[in-house]
Amino acid sequence: MKIFRLYGLSFALACLLYLNPLTGWSTESLPVEPDLGTRVDELYDHEARLFIMLYSLRGNGQIDYVTARLVQEYSRSSYGNPIYQTEAQPLFYWWNHIMWNDPEQDGVNGNERVYQENTDFDISRYKPCLFNGQPC
Repeated sequence: MKIFRLYGLSFALACLLYLNPLTGWSTESLPVEPDLGTRVDELYDHEARLFIMLYSLRGNGQIDYVTARLVQEYSRSSYGNPIYQTEAQPLFYWWNHIMWNDPEQDGVNGNERVYQENTDFDISRYKPCLFNGQPC
């Protein structure tokens, strides 16, 4: 009798996991990438070859949404300005203390995966200093 109960419980658990796969623990869905008008800053991570865009959805200058695209090619213009050729859609998103991964890089459409929860984008890695109380 115990074996039938154990098999029944195992079967029910397998069906539950099959019908509701774990793609992440967050219940909130990721909003679509914001309009460029809300972009506050952009960064280039040479080590990871990521072009990072920082957004303020509230419009108050506080960064609350971040995207990171893979860089295919990097060069400089004749004036010395950087030129990045990136993937069309981001690989990573940071929003609402959650880092999301989109390995298909097909934009926000519901197949993004929670990469890490309870995390924020660490801008101090790229802009670590203050000069006279002002960000560098």
